[in-house]
Amino acid sequence: MNDQTPNIRPVIRQLDSAAVNRIAAGEVVERPASAVKELVENAIDAGARRIGIDVSGGGKILIRVTDDGCGIAPSDLPLALSRHATSKIDGSDLLNIHTFGFRGEALPSLGAVGRLTITSRVPGEAAAEITVAGGETSAVKPAALNSGTVITLRDLFYATPARLKFLRTDRAEAQAITDVVKRLAMAEPFIRFELRDVSGDPRTVFRAEAQTRDPMSALRARLSDVLGAEFAENSIAIDTEREGLHLTGYAALPTYSRGAAVAQFLFVNGRPVKDKLLTGALRAAYFDFLSRDRHPAAALFVDCDPQLVDVNVHPAKSEVRFRDPGLARGLIVSGLRHALADAGHRASSTVASATLGAMQPEPMQPRIYQMDRPSLGPRPSTGFAEMTRDFSAQVVETPAEADETDLPLGVARGQVHENYIVAQTASGMVIVDQHAAHERLVYEKLKNQMAENGVAAQALLIPEIITLSPAERDGLMEIAEALSRAGLGIEPFGGDAIAVRETPAILGEVDAKAMIHDILDELSDLGSSQSVQARVEAILSRVACHGSIRSGRRMRAEEMNALLREMEATPHSGQCNHGRPTYVELKLADIERLFGRT
Repeated sequence: MNDQTPNIRPVIRQLDSAAVNRIAAGEVVERPASAVKELVENAIDAGARRIGIDVSGGGKILIRVTDDGCGIAPSDLPLALSRHATSKIDGSDLLNIHTFGFRGEALPSLGAVGRLTITSRVPGEAAAEITVAGGETSAVKPAALNSGTVITLRDLFYATPARLKFLRTDRAEAQAITDVVKRLAMAEPFIRFELRDVSGDPRTVFRAEAQTRDPMSALRARLSDVLGAEFAENSIAIDTEREGLHLTGYAALPTYSRGAAVAQFLFVNGRPVKDKLLTGALRAAYFDFLSRDRHPAAALFVDCDPQLVDVNVHPAKSEVRFRDPGLARGLIVSGLRHALADAGHRASSTVASATLGAMQPEPMQPRIYQMDRPSLGPRPSTGFAEMTRDFSAQVVETPAEADETDLPLGVARGQVHENYIVAQTASGMVIVDQHAAHERLVYEKLKNQMAENGVAAQALLIPEIITLSPAERDGLMEIAEALSRAGLGIEPFGGDAIAVRETPAILGEVDAKAMIHDILDELSDLGSSQSVQARVEAILSRVACHGSIRSGRRMRAEEMNALLREMEATPHSGQCNHGRPTYVELKLADIERLFGRT
Protein backbone atom coordinates (compact mmCIF):
# COMPACT_ATOMS: atom_id res chain seq x y z
CA MET A 1 0.00 0.00 0.00
CA ASN A 2 2.94 2.31 0.56
CA ASP A 3 4.04 3.59 -2.85
CA GLN A 4 6.54 6.14 -1.45
CA THR A 5 10.05 6.10 -2.88
CA PRO A 6 12.20 4.17 -0.35
CA ASN A 7 14.79 6.97 -0.05
CA ILE A 8 12.23 9.72 0.70
CA ARG A 9 11.15 10.02 4.33
CA PRO A 10 7.36 10.80 4.80
CA VAL A 11 6.63 14.19 6.37
CA ILE A 12 4.47 14.35 9.51
CA ARG A 13 1.80 17.05 9.16
CA GLN A 14 -0.71 18.58 11.54
CA LEU A 15 -4.20 18.22 10.05
CA ASP A 16 -6.27 21.38 9.91
CA SER A 17 -9.42 21.70 12.01
CA ALA A 18 -11.75 21.19 9.03
CA ALA A 19 -10.17 17.81 8.20
CA VAL A 20 -10.20 16.79 11.86
CA ASN A 21 -13.92 17.63 12.12
CA ARG A 22 -14.73 15.66 8.98
CA ILE A 23 -12.86 12.65 10.34
CA ALA A 24 -14.74 12.95 13.65
CA ALA A 25 -18.02 13.29 11.77
CA GLY A 26 -17.38 9.89 10.18
CA GLU A 27 -17.51 8.33 13.65
CA VAL A 28 -20.29 10.41 15.20
CA VAL A 29 -22.61 11.03 12.20
CA GLU A 30 -23.00 7.79 10.29
CA ARG A 31 -26.36 8.69 8.70
CA PRO A 32 -29.19 11.23 9.15
CA ALA A 33 -30.59 9.22 12.07
CA SER A 34 -27.28 9.70 13.89
CA ALA A 35 -27.60 13.48 13.51
CA VAL A 36 -31.17 13.39 14.84
CA LYS A 37 -30.03 11.31 17.81
CA GLU A 38 -27.28 13.77 18.75
CA LEU A 39 -29.51 16.84 18.41
CA VAL A 40 -32.46 15.36 20.33
CA GLU A 41 -30.14 14.19 23.11
CA ASN A 42 -28.79 17.75 23.38
CA ALA A 43 -32.37 19.01 23.71
CA ILE A 44 -33.08 16.50 26.50
CA ASP A 45 -29.87 17.50 28.31
CA ALA A 46 -31.02 21.14 28.06
CA GLY A 47 -34.09 20.31 30.15
CA ALA A 48 -36.62 20.50 27.31
CA ARG A 49 -40.20 19.36 27.91
CA ARG A 50 -41.35 19.73 24.29
CA ILE A 51 -39.21 18.55 21.39
CA GLY A 52 -40.19 18.85 17.73
CA ILE A 53 -38.28 17.22 14.88
CA ASP A 54 -38.86 18.16 11.23
CA VAL A 55 -37.16 16.18 8.45
CA SER A 56 -37.18 16.31 4.66
CA GLY A 57 -35.75 13.88 2.13
CA GLY A 58 -35.08 11.26 4.78
CA GLY A 59 -32.98 13.83 6.69
CA LYS A 60 -30.61 14.38 3.76
CA ILE A 61 -32.18 17.71 2.80
CA LEU A 62 -33.36 19.04 6.16
CA ILE A 63 -33.26 18.19 9.86
CA ARG A 64 -34.71 20.73 12.28
CA VAL A 65 -34.91 20.14 16.04
CA THR A 66 -36.88 22.63 18.15
CA ASP A 67 -36.95 22.55 21.96
CA ASP A 68 -38.01 24.68 24.91
CA GLY A 69 -34.87 24.02 26.95
CA CYS A 70 -32.52 26.40 28.71
CA GLY A 71 -30.98 27.76 25.50
CA ILE A 72 -27.42 28.90 24.65
CA ALA A 73 -26.17 32.39 25.45
CA PRO A 74 -24.99 34.50 22.43
CA SER A 75 -21.46 34.62 23.79
CA ASP A 76 -21.35 30.80 24.01
CA LEU A 77 -22.54 30.09 20.45
CA PRO A 78 -19.06 30.15 18.83
CA LEU A 79 -17.68 27.98 21.64
CA ALA A 80 -20.52 25.45 21.14
CA LEU A 81 -19.18 24.84 17.62
CA SER A 82 -15.66 24.13 18.85
CA ARG A 83 -14.51 20.52 19.21
CA HIS A 84 -14.51 19.08 22.72
CA ALA A 85 -16.40 22.07 24.12
CA THR A 86 -19.33 21.01 26.33
CA SER A 87 -21.39 22.14 29.30
CA LYS A 88 -22.14 18.54 30.38
CA ILE A 89 -18.92 17.69 32.24
CA ASP A 90 -15.83 19.47 33.52
CA GLY A 91 -13.46 16.71 32.38
CA SER A 92 -12.32 15.71 35.85
CA ASP A 93 -14.25 12.41 36.01
CA LEU A 94 -15.26 10.57 32.85
CA LEU A 95 -17.12 7.89 34.82
CA ASN A 96 -19.46 10.23 36.70
CA ILE A 97 -21.67 11.09 33.71
CA HIS A 98 -25.35 11.94 34.17
CA THR A 99 -26.17 13.32 30.70
CA PHE A 100 -26.59 11.90 27.19
CA GLY A 101 -23.83 14.01 25.67
CA PHE A 102 -20.39 14.66 27.11
CA ARG A 103 -17.84 14.43 24.28
CA GLY A 104 -18.46 17.85 22.69
CA GLU A 105 -18.22 16.48 19.14
CA ALA A 106 -21.75 16.51 17.71
CA LEU A 107 -22.22 20.16 16.70
CA PRO A 108 -18.75 20.74 15.17
CA SER A 109 -19.00 17.39 13.35
CA LEU A 110 -22.39 18.30 11.88
CA GLY A 111 -21.10 21.73 10.90
CA ALA A 112 -18.16 20.08 9.11
CA VAL A 113 -20.31 17.97 6.77
CA GLY A 114 -23.49 20.06 6.42
CA ARG A 115 -24.97 23.55 6.68
CA LEU A 116 -25.77 24.08 10.35
CA THR A 117 -27.67 26.99 11.88
CA ILE A 118 -28.22 27.42 15.62
CA THR A 119 -30.82 29.89 16.86
CA SER A 120 -31.18 30.12 20.63
CA ARG A 121 -32.42 32.31 23.44
CA VAL A 122 -31.81 32.15 27.17
CA PRO A 123 -34.20 33.79 29.66
CA GLY A 124 -33.45 37.48 30.10
CA GLU A 125 -31.41 37.87 26.91
CA ALA A 126 -32.11 38.48 23.22
CA ALA A 127 -32.07 35.59 20.77
CA ALA A 128 -29.00 35.06 18.62
CA GLU A 129 -28.02 32.94 15.63
CA ILE A 130 -24.84 31.44 14.25
CA THR A 131 -24.21 29.48 11.05
CA VAL A 132 -21.47 27.07 10.01
CA ALA A 133 -21.16 25.46 6.58
CA GLY A 134 -18.45 23.01 5.65
CA GLY A 135 -16.45 24.05 8.72
CA GLU A 136 -16.66 27.81 7.98
CA THR A 137 -18.34 29.69 10.85
CA SER A 138 -20.20 32.99 10.49
CA ALA A 139 -20.43 35.78 13.03
CA VAL A 140 -23.14 35.75 15.70
CA LYS A 141 -26.13 37.89 14.73
CA PRO A 142 -29.49 38.80 16.32
CA ALA A 143 -32.51 36.58 15.63
CA ALA A 144 -36.18 36.20 16.52
CA LEU A 145 -37.12 33.41 18.94
CA ASN A 146 -39.33 33.25 22.00
CA SER A 147 -37.36 30.68 24.00
CA GLY A 148 -35.30 27.52 23.76
CA THR A 149 -33.22 26.46 20.77
CA VAL A 150 -33.79 25.69 17.09
CA ILE A 151 -31.03 23.76 15.29
CA THR A 152 -31.38 23.48 11.52
CA LEU A 153 -29.18 21.14 9.51
CA ARG A 154 -29.43 21.32 5.72
CA ASP A 155 -27.72 19.37 2.95
CA LEU A 156 -26.15 16.75 5.18
CA PHE A 157 -22.85 15.40 3.77
CA TYR A 158 -22.71 18.04 1.03
CA ALA A 159 -19.09 18.66 2.09
CA THR A 160 -18.33 14.91 1.79
CA PRO A 161 -20.31 13.85 -1.31
CA ALA A 162 -18.77 10.36 -1.31
CA ARG A 163 -20.61 9.69 1.94
CA LEU A 164 -23.96 10.36 0.28
CA LYS A 165 -23.47 7.36 -1.99
CA PHE A 166 -23.53 5.04 1.00
CA LEU A 167 -26.91 6.28 2.28
CA ARG A 168 -30.04 4.28 1.63
CA THR A 169 -33.29 5.50 0.09
CA ASP A 170 -35.17 8.44 1.59
CA ARG A 171 -37.80 6.06 2.92
CA ALA A 172 -35.24 3.81 4.65
CA GLU A 173 -33.43 6.80 6.20
CA ALA A 174 -36.74 8.26 7.38
CA GLN A 175 -37.62 4.95 9.03
CA ALA A 176 -34.26 4.92 10.82
CA ILE A 177 -34.97 8.44 12.12
CA THR A 178 -38.39 7.31 13.38
CA ASP A 179 -36.79 4.37 15.22
CA VAL A 180 -34.27 6.71 16.91
CA VAL A 181 -36.98 9.14 18.03
CA LYS A 182 -39.13 6.30 19.37
CA ARG A 183 -36.26 4.89 21.42
CA LEU A 184 -35.57 8.29 22.96
CA ALA A 185 -39.30 8.76 23.59
CA MET A 186 -39.35 5.47 25.51
CA ALA A 187 -36.43 6.67 27.63
CA GLU A 188 -38.14 10.00 28.46
CA PRO A 189 -41.89 9.49 29.04
CA PHE A 190 -42.29 12.92 30.68
CA ILE A 191 -41.24 14.79 27.50
CA ARG A 192 -43.51 15.51 24.53
CA PHE A 193 -42.08 14.35 21.18
CA GLU A 194 -43.37 15.15 17.70
CA LEU A 195 -41.73 13.99 14.48
CA ARG A 196 -42.92 15.51 11.22
CA ASP A 197 -42.02 14.87 7.59
CA VAL A 198 -42.08 18.23 5.80
CA SER A 199 -41.29 16.87 2.34
CA GLY A 200 -44.18 18.38 0.41
CA ASP A 201 -47.30 18.53 2.57
CA PRO A 202 -46.22 18.32 6.24
CA ARG A 203 -47.48 15.25 8.06
CA THR A 204 -46.97 13.96 11.58
CA VAL A 205 -45.07 10.67 11.57
CA PHE A 206 -44.96 10.13 15.34
CA ARG A 207 -46.26 11.98 18.36
CA ALA A 208 -46.19 11.13 22.05
CA GLU A 209 -47.66 13.43 24.68
CA ALA A 210 -45.85 14.02 27.97
CA GLN A 211 -47.02 11.73 30.78
CA THR A 212 -47.93 12.98 34.26
CA ARG A 213 -48.36 9.70 36.19
CA ASP A 214 -46.04 7.76 38.46
CA PRO A 215 -42.90 6.46 36.66
CA MET A 216 -44.08 2.88 35.97
CA SER A 217 -47.55 3.97 34.83
CA ALA A 218 -45.99 6.72 32.70
CA LEU A 219 -43.62 4.20 31.12
CA ARG A 220 -46.49 1.80 30.40
CA ALA A 221 -48.49 4.57 28.73
CA ARG A 222 -45.47 5.68 26.68
CA LEU A 223 -44.75 2.10 25.58
CA SER A 224 -48.38 1.84 24.53
CA ASP A 225 -47.89 4.96 22.37
CA VAL A 226 -44.65 3.69 20.84
CA LEU A 227 -45.06 -0.10 20.62
CA GLY A 228 -48.84 -0.29 20.51
CA ALA A 229 -51.59 -1.12 22.97
CA GLU A 230 -51.15 -4.87 22.34
CA PHE A 231 -47.64 -4.82 23.80
CA ALA A 232 -48.79 -2.96 26.91
CA GLU A 233 -51.69 -5.37 27.34
CA ASN A 234 -49.58 -8.49 26.94
CA SER A 235 -46.51 -7.49 28.95
CA ILE A 236 -45.60 -7.84 32.61
CA ALA A 237 -43.95 -5.21 34.80
CA ILE A 238 -40.33 -5.75 35.86
CA ASP A 239 -38.97 -4.11 39.01
CA THR A 240 -36.04 -5.76 40.77
CA GLU A 241 -32.73 -4.73 42.29
CA ARG A 242 -29.41 -6.38 43.11
CA GLU A 243 -26.15 -4.96 44.47
CA GLY A 244 -26.64 -1.43 43.17
CA LEU A 245 -28.24 -2.35 39.83
CA HIS A 246 -31.95 -1.60 39.41
CA LEU A 247 -33.93 -3.26 36.59
CA THR A 248 -37.33 -1.88 35.55
CA GLY A 249 -39.46 -2.03 32.42
CA TYR A 250 -41.94 -4.33 30.73
CA ALA A 251 -41.41 -7.74 29.12
CA ALA A 252 -43.94 -9.47 26.89
CA LEU A 253 -45.41 -12.87 27.63
CA PRO A 254 -43.76 -15.75 25.72
CA THR A 255 -46.90 -16.23 23.62
CA TYR A 256 -46.50 -12.60 22.45
CA SER A 257 -43.22 -13.22 20.59
CA ARG A 258 -41.84 -11.94 17.31
CA GLY A 259 -40.22 -13.55 14.28
CA ALA A 260 -37.14 -11.29 14.61
CA ALA A 261 -35.40 -9.34 17.36
CA VAL A 262 -37.07 -6.06 16.33
CA ALA A 263 -38.99 -5.40 19.54
CA GLN A 264 -36.10 -5.51 22.03
CA PHE A 265 -35.23 -2.16 23.58
CA LEU A 266 -32.50 -1.85 26.20
CA PHE A 267 -31.51 1.25 28.18
CA VAL A 268 -28.70 1.90 30.64
CA ASN A 269 -29.20 4.96 32.87
CA GLY A 270 -31.80 6.15 30.39
CA ARG A 271 -29.45 5.82 27.41
CA PRO A 272 -30.62 3.60 24.50
CA VAL A 273 -27.93 0.99 23.88
CA LYS A 274 -27.37 -2.02 21.66
CA ASP A 275 -25.31 -4.17 23.95
CA LYS A 276 -24.46 -7.79 23.18
CA LEU A 277 -24.27 -8.72 26.85
CA LEU A 278 -27.75 -7.42 27.65
CA THR A 279 -29.29 -8.86 24.48
CA GLY A 280 -27.81 -12.25 25.31
CA ALA A 281 -29.21 -12.06 28.83
CA LEU A 282 -32.68 -11.31 27.45
CA ARG A 283 -32.46 -14.28 25.12
CA ALA A 284 -31.24 -16.53 27.95
CA ALA A 285 -34.18 -15.52 30.15
CA TYR A 286 -36.65 -16.74 27.50
CA PHE A 287 -34.74 -19.71 26.08
CA ASP A 288 -36.87 -22.19 28.02
CA PHE A 289 -40.12 -20.74 26.67
CA LEU A 290 -39.51 -19.95 23.00
CA SER A 291 -38.39 -21.95 19.99
CA ARG A 292 -35.22 -20.85 18.22
CA ASP A 293 -37.10 -19.00 15.47
CA ARG A 294 -39.06 -16.78 17.90
CA HIS A 295 -37.75 -13.73 19.76
CA PRO A 296 -39.01 -12.02 22.94
CA ALA A 297 -40.31 -8.46 23.05
CA ALA A 298 -39.21 -6.22 25.92
CA ALA A 299 -38.28 -2.69 26.98
CA LEU A 300 -35.82 -2.94 29.88
CA PHE A 301 -34.10 -0.17 31.84
CA VAL A 302 -30.96 -0.80 33.90
CA ASP A 303 -30.16 2.05 36.32
CA CYS A 304 -27.05 2.23 38.47
CA ASP A 305 -24.39 4.53 39.81
CA PRO A 306 -22.50 5.95 36.80
CA GLN A 307 -19.30 4.68 38.40
CA LEU A 308 -20.47 1.10 37.75
CA VAL A 309 -20.75 1.48 33.97
CA ASP A 310 -18.49 3.03 31.34
CA VAL A 311 -20.35 4.81 28.51
CA ASN A 312 -17.17 6.22 26.97
CA VAL A 313 -16.57 3.13 24.85
CA HIS A 314 -17.59 4.35 21.38
CA PRO A 315 -18.10 7.83 19.88
CA ALA A 316 -21.76 7.01 19.11
CA LYS A 317 -22.24 6.06 22.81
CA SER A 318 -24.38 3.06 21.82
CA GLU A 319 -22.17 0.58 23.66
CA VAL A 320 -21.50 0.37 27.38
CA ARG A 321 -19.23 -1.67 29.60
CA PHE A 322 -20.27 -2.77 33.09
CA ARG A 323 -17.74 -3.07 35.88
CA ASP A 324 -19.36 -6.41 36.78
CA PRO A 325 -20.88 -7.89 33.56
CA GLY A 326 -21.98 -11.08 35.32
CA LEU A 327 -24.03 -9.11 37.84
CA ALA A 328 -25.85 -7.20 35.10
CA ARG A 329 -26.55 -10.36 33.15
CA GLY A 330 -27.73 -12.28 36.20
CA LEU A 331 -30.05 -9.44 37.20
CA ILE A 332 -31.82 -9.53 33.83
CA VAL A 333 -32.09 -13.32 33.65
CA SER A 334 -33.35 -13.78 37.23
CA GLY A 335 -35.60 -10.69 37.14
CA LEU A 336 -37.34 -11.79 33.95
CA ARG A 337 -37.68 -15.41 35.02
CA HIS A 338 -39.25 -14.46 38.35
CA ALA A 339 -41.66 -12.07 36.62
CA LEU A 340 -42.64 -14.71 34.06
CA ALA A 341 -43.18 -17.23 36.87
CA ASP A 342 -45.40 -14.73 38.71
CA ALA A 343 -47.52 -14.41 35.54
CA GLY A 344 -48.63 -18.00 36.21
CA HIS A 345 -50.81 -19.52 33.51
CA ARG A 346 -51.44 -16.20 31.74
CA ALA A 347 -51.27 -16.20 27.91
CA SER A 348 -51.36 -13.24 25.55
CA SER A 349 -54.69 -11.78 24.44
CA THR A 350 -53.53 -11.82 20.83
CA VAL A 351 -54.12 -15.58 20.81
CA ALA A 352 -57.84 -15.00 21.29
CA SER A 353 -57.86 -12.27 18.63
CA ALA A 354 -56.24 -14.61 16.12
CA THR A 355 -58.76 -17.31 17.02
CA LEU A 356 -61.70 -14.97 16.51
CA GLY A 357 -60.22 -13.84 13.20
CA ALA A 358 -60.05 -17.46 12.04
CA MET A 359 -63.66 -18.04 13.09
CA GLN A 360 -65.25 -15.32 10.96
CA PRO A 361 -68.44 -16.60 9.30
CA GLU A 362 -68.41 -17.39 5.60
CA PRO A 363 -69.91 -14.80 3.20
CA MET A 364 -73.67 -14.94 3.03
CA GLN A 365 -75.08 -16.86 0.06
CA PRO A 366 -77.95 -15.40 -1.95
CA ARG A 367 -81.20 -16.10 -0.10
CA ILE A 368 -83.38 -18.85 -1.61
CA TYR A 369 -87.04 -18.68 -0.66
CA GLN A 370 -89.10 -21.78 0.03
CA MET A 371 -91.14 -21.38 -3.14
CA ASP A 372 -87.94 -21.46 -5.21
CA ARG A 373 -86.62 -24.69 -3.73
CA PRO A 374 -87.02 -27.88 -5.79
CA SER A 375 -89.35 -30.37 -4.20
CA LEU A 376 -87.52 -33.30 -2.61
CA GLY A 377 -90.61 -35.17 -1.54
CA PRO A 378 -91.53 -36.01 2.06
CA ARG A 379 -88.58 -35.97 4.46
CA PRO A 380 -88.16 -38.88 6.89
CA SER A 381 -88.47 -38.15 10.58
CA THR A 382 -85.09 -37.97 12.31
CA GLY A 383 -84.61 -38.53 16.00
CA PHE A 384 -82.28 -36.40 18.15
CA ALA A 385 -79.86 -39.30 18.62
CA GLU A 386 -79.52 -39.70 14.86
CA MET A 387 -78.93 -35.97 14.42
CA THR A 388 -76.03 -35.96 16.87
CA ARG A 389 -74.39 -39.28 16.26
CA ASP A 390 -71.84 -37.82 13.81
CA PHE A 391 -70.56 -35.16 16.24
CA SER A 392 -66.95 -35.89 17.27
CA ALA A 393 -67.37 -34.29 20.68
CA GLN A 394 -67.62 -35.92 24.06
CA VAL A 395 -70.09 -34.14 26.36
CA VAL A 396 -69.36 -34.72 30.01
CA GLU A 397 -71.44 -34.34 33.09
CA THR A 398 -69.77 -32.02 35.55
CA PRO A 399 -70.35 -32.72 39.23
CA ALA A 400 -72.46 -30.05 40.89
CA GLU A 401 -69.78 -29.19 43.44
CA ALA A 402 -67.33 -28.36 40.62
CA ASP A 403 -69.72 -25.94 38.93
CA GLU A 404 -67.76 -22.84 39.93
CA THR A 405 -67.16 -20.89 36.75
CA ASP A 406 -65.44 -18.04 38.61
CA LEU A 407 -62.20 -20.06 38.61
CA PRO A 408 -59.56 -18.55 36.26
CA LEU A 409 -59.75 -21.39 33.72
CA GLY A 410 -63.34 -22.28 34.51
CA VAL A 411 -64.93 -25.72 34.72
CA ALA A 412 -64.67 -28.40 32.03
CA ARG A 413 -67.85 -28.88 30.00
CA GLY A 414 -66.63 -31.21 27.28
CA GLN A 415 -63.84 -32.66 25.17
CA VAL A 416 -63.62 -32.13 21.41
CA HIS A 417 -61.78 -34.50 19.05
CA GLU A 418 -60.22 -36.17 22.10
CA ASN A 419 -57.64 -33.39 22.29
CA TYR A 420 -59.30 -30.09 23.21
CA ILE A 421 -60.97 -29.40 26.54
CA VAL A 422 -63.81 -26.88 26.48
CA ALA A 423 -64.33 -25.09 29.80
CA GLN A 424 -66.86 -22.46 30.87
CA THR A 425 -65.70 -19.37 32.76
CA ALA A 426 -67.64 -16.54 34.36
CA SER A 427 -67.03 -14.29 31.35
CA GLY A 428 -66.79 -16.72 28.45
CA MET A 429 -65.09 -19.99 27.57
CA VAL A 430 -61.62 -21.55 27.45
CA ILE A 431 -60.31 -24.08 24.93
CA VAL A 432 -57.31 -26.07 26.21
CA ASP A 433 -54.88 -28.18 24.20
CA GLN A 434 -54.64 -31.10 26.62
CA HIS A 435 -51.36 -32.48 25.26
CA ALA A 436 -49.54 -29.12 25.17
CA ALA A 437 -50.79 -28.17 28.63
CA HIS A 438 -49.83 -31.45 30.26
CA GLU A 439 -46.44 -31.37 28.50
CA ARG A 440 -45.62 -28.06 30.20
CA LEU A 441 -46.84 -29.34 33.59
CA VAL A 442 -44.68 -32.46 33.38
CA TYR A 443 -41.71 -30.41 32.19
CA GLU A 444 -41.95 -28.00 35.14
CA LYS A 445 -42.10 -30.96 37.56
CA LEU A 446 -38.99 -32.50 36.00
CA LYS A 447 -37.12 -29.19 36.23
CA ASN A 448 -38.05 -28.80 39.89
CA GLN A 449 -36.83 -32.31 40.63
CA MET A 450 -33.56 -31.58 38.83
CA ALA A 451 -33.12 -28.34 40.79
CA GLU A 452 -33.66 -30.18 44.09
CA ASN A 453 -31.52 -33.24 43.39
CA GLY A 454 -29.06 -31.87 40.83
CA VAL A 455 -28.17 -33.33 37.45
CA ALA A 456 -26.90 -36.87 37.67
CA ALA A 457 -23.44 -37.24 36.13
CA GLN A 458 -22.14 -40.22 34.19
CA ALA A 459 -18.41 -40.89 34.72
CA LEU A 460 -16.50 -41.58 31.51
CA LEU A 461 -14.56 -44.82 31.44
CA ILE A 462 -11.77 -43.03 29.59
CA PRO A 463 -11.64 -39.27 30.19
CA GLU A 464 -11.61 -37.16 27.04
CA ILE A 465 -8.54 -34.92 26.77
CA ILE A 466 -9.10 -31.68 24.86
CA THR A 467 -6.34 -29.21 23.99
CA LEU A 468 -7.36 -25.54 24.04
CA SER A 469 -5.75 -22.13 23.81
CA PRO A 470 -4.63 -20.59 27.13
CA ALA A 471 -7.50 -18.07 27.05
CA GLU A 472 -10.08 -20.78 26.31
CA ARG A 473 -8.74 -23.01 29.09
CA ASP A 474 -8.79 -20.17 31.64
CA GLY A 475 -12.31 -19.10 30.65
CA LEU A 476 -13.58 -22.66 30.91
CA MET A 477 -12.02 -23.28 34.31
CA GLU A 478 -13.65 -20.12 35.67
CA ILE A 479 -17.08 -21.71 35.15
CA ALA A 480 -16.03 -25.27 36.05
CA GLU A 481 -18.15 -25.23 39.22
CA ALA A 482 -21.29 -24.15 37.32
CA LEU A 483 -20.66 -26.85 34.71
CA SER A 484 -20.29 -29.43 37.47
CA ARG A 485 -23.75 -28.55 38.82
CA ALA A 486 -25.10 -29.21 35.32
CA GLY A 487 -23.44 -32.65 35.27
CA LEU A 488 -20.32 -31.80 33.23
CA GLY A 489 -17.12 -32.48 35.17
CA ILE A 490 -13.86 -30.99 33.88
CA GLU A 491 -10.40 -30.48 35.38
CA PRO A 492 -6.97 -29.23 34.21
CA PHE A 493 -4.77 -31.82 32.51
CA GLY A 494 -1.44 -30.04 32.27
CA GLY A 495 -0.43 -27.32 29.86
CA ASP A 496 -3.42 -25.97 27.91
CA ALA A 497 -5.40 -29.23 28.02
CA ILE A 498 -8.45 -30.16 30.08
CA ALA A 499 -9.93 -33.54 30.91
CA VAL A 500 -13.66 -34.18 30.64
CA ARG A 501 -14.39 -36.83 33.28
CA GLU A 502 -18.20 -36.66 33.59
CA THR A 503 -21.10 -35.80 31.32
CA PRO A 504 -24.82 -35.39 32.16
CA ALA A 505 -26.28 -38.88 32.41
CA ILE A 506 -29.60 -37.84 30.91
CA LEU A 507 -27.89 -36.94 27.62
CA GLY A 508 -26.61 -40.48 27.09
CA GLU A 509 -23.60 -40.78 24.80
CA VAL A 510 -22.37 -37.31 23.83
CA ASP A 511 -19.50 -35.80 21.85
CA ALA A 512 -17.67 -34.13 24.74
CA LYS A 513 -15.28 -32.21 22.48
CA ALA A 514 -18.11 -30.70 20.42
CA MET A 515 -19.96 -29.77 23.62
CA ILE A 516 -16.88 -28.02 25.04
CA HIS A 517 -16.42 -26.02 21.84
CA ASP A 518 -20.11 -25.03 21.87
CA ILE A 519 -19.64 -23.73 25.41
CA LEU A 520 -16.55 -21.79 24.37
CA ASP A 521 -18.45 -20.22 21.47
CA GLU A 522 -21.15 -19.05 23.89
CA LEU A 523 -18.56 -17.67 26.28
CA SER A 524 -16.99 -15.70 23.46
CA ASP A 525 -20.32 -14.42 22.16
CA LEU A 526 -22.27 -13.76 25.34
CA GLY A 527 -19.77 -13.83 28.17
CA SER A 528 -21.49 -16.87 29.73
CA SER A 529 -22.76 -20.27 28.69
CA GLN A 530 -26.11 -22.01 28.92
CA SER A 531 -25.14 -24.77 26.50
CA VAL A 532 -25.08 -27.71 28.91
CA GLN A 533 -28.15 -26.51 30.80
CA ALA A 534 -30.00 -25.99 27.52
CA ARG A 535 -29.17 -29.52 26.36
CA VAL A 536 -30.26 -31.05 29.66
CA GLU A 537 -33.54 -29.13 29.62
CA ALA A 538 -34.09 -30.05 25.96
CA ILE A 539 -33.94 -33.71 27.01
CA LEU A 540 -36.32 -33.02 29.88
CA SER A 541 -38.66 -31.33 27.41
CA ARG A 542 -38.54 -34.40 25.17
CA VAL A 543 -39.23 -36.67 28.15
CA ALA A 544 -42.15 -34.45 29.15
CA CYS A 545 -43.53 -34.61 25.63
CA HIS A 546 -43.51 -38.40 25.60
CA GLY A 547 -44.76 -38.67 29.16
CA SER A 548 -47.73 -36.32 28.83
CA ILE A 549 -51.34 -37.00 27.94
CA ARG A 550 -51.46 -37.90 24.28
CA SER A 551 -53.84 -36.49 21.72
CA GLY A 552 -56.75 -38.84 21.10
CA ARG A 553 -57.21 -39.91 24.71
CA ARG A 554 -60.67 -39.52 26.20
CA MET A 555 -60.61 -37.86 29.61
CA ARG A 556 -63.15 -37.98 32.40
CA ALA A 557 -64.60 -34.79 33.83
CA GLU A 558 -62.57 -35.03 37.03
CA GLU A 559 -59.36 -35.51 35.00
CA MET A 560 -60.06 -32.47 32.88
CA ASN A 561 -60.85 -30.30 35.89
CA ALA A 562 -57.74 -31.55 37.69
CA LEU A 563 -55.67 -30.53 34.66
CA LEU A 564 -57.24 -27.03 34.68
CA ARG A 565 -56.56 -26.58 38.41
CA GLU A 566 -52.94 -27.70 38.02
CA MET A 567 -52.47 -25.26 35.14
CA GLU A 568 -53.71 -22.43 37.37
CA ALA A 569 -51.16 -23.37 40.04
CA THR A 570 -48.14 -23.90 37.74
CA PRO A 571 -45.96 -21.05 36.44
CA HIS A 572 -45.47 -20.77 32.66
CA SER A 573 -48.41 -23.10 31.95
CA GLY A 574 -49.84 -20.59 29.47
CA GLN A 575 -47.40 -21.82 26.82
CA CYS A 576 -45.97 -25.19 25.91
CA ASN A 577 -42.25 -25.97 25.83
CA HIS A 578 -42.00 -24.44 22.34
CA GLY A 579 -43.72 -21.13 23.10
CA ARG A 580 -47.11 -22.02 21.64
CA PRO A 581 -50.22 -21.23 23.70
CA THR A 582 -51.75 -24.06 25.72
CA TYR A 583 -55.19 -22.47 25.86
CA VAL A 584 -57.36 -19.84 24.20
CA GLU A 585 -59.84 -17.72 26.15
CA LEU A 586 -62.86 -16.28 24.34
CA LYS A 587 -65.01 -13.65 26.02
CA LEU A 588 -68.78 -14.04 25.84
CA ALA A 589 -69.12 -10.64 24.19
CA ASP A 590 -66.78 -11.75 21.38
CA ILE A 591 -68.68 -15.00 20.90
CA GLU A 592 -71.98 -13.13 20.74
CA ARG A 593 -70.49 -10.74 18.19
CA LEU A 594 -69.52 -13.72 16.02
CA PHE A 595 -73.17 -14.74 15.89
CA GLY A 596 -74.45 -11.22 15.39
CA ARG A 597 -76.15 -11.07 18.79
CA THR A 598 -74.78 -7.62 19.64
